Amino acid sequence: MNVLGQDQLSEEDGARKTLAHVLPIVTFLGLMALVPLLEILGFVVENDEMFPWYRHAPEQWLYPVQVIVCLCLIKKYWKRYDFVPLRGMIFATLMGVVGILVWIMPGYLFSEMNMEEGWWNFFGFTVREGGFDPAQLAGADTFMYWLLVVLRFVRMVVVVAIIEEVFWRGFLMRYFLDKDGNYWQQPFGKFSLKTYALITILFMVVHSPADYFGAFIYGSIAYWVAVRTKSLAACVLMHSVANFLLGCYVMSTGEYGYW
Repeated sequence: MNVLGQDQLSEEDGARKTLAHVLPIVTFLGLMALVPLLEILGFVVENDEMFPWYRHAPEQWLYPVQVIVCLCLIKKYWKRYDFVPLRGMIFATLMGVVGILVWIMPGYLFSEMNMEEGWWNFFGFTVREGGFDPAQLAGADTFMYWLLVVLRFVRMVVVVAIIEEVFWRGFLMRYFLDKDGNYWQQPFGKFSLKTYALITILFMVVHSPADYFGAFIYGSIAYWVAVRTKSLAACVLMHSVANFLLGCYVMSTGEYGYW
């Protein structure tokens, strides 16, 4: 038994557990990559009058597919995730609020203060363009519109929160502690300055440049939550709260570039 009371894993079980933590996020990112790939292949077109909706807005059907496939993977591997102990939930909720406020505040101030583009863009003080606008496909207040909104929230609040925390904190945080040994015997939430730096920087660079500052601060807070609570469930809750609030902010402001 290790310090967390878990049985020693065989090499085969360790490999299966690693697959369970890595495959969902690889699948998620792979499906996201289909949009630019379809653009390169010429499948995506701009003219929405001459071509069907799935040609000019492929993300409208790729995102729901992404949600369904990733939910299936989460269900398949659920028993391989160490969500217990369930503690630090209030702290995680508060940190989710703080984390997302830090993330969106620069963009909000940029808009409210009518700022111009400049070197401060690196800190998130810039306009958020593009993103997922459900009105591209369906008129407001229609059944299809709200179905797309609900699926988007499920994607952010459930799918993204679980697969990212399972990967970043559940797997990678342990892997960097002992990548040449049996990293699954490393206790969840064990602090390491090297691990903190690697995970937080990687988490930052997988986002767009406008989000680098927000992602770095958010990643630092999420690492703190993992170290303080020793609970993967708390990290998932923090991510869910942050993404839910972000979704509410996007729906109320129309700043679709955030998602």
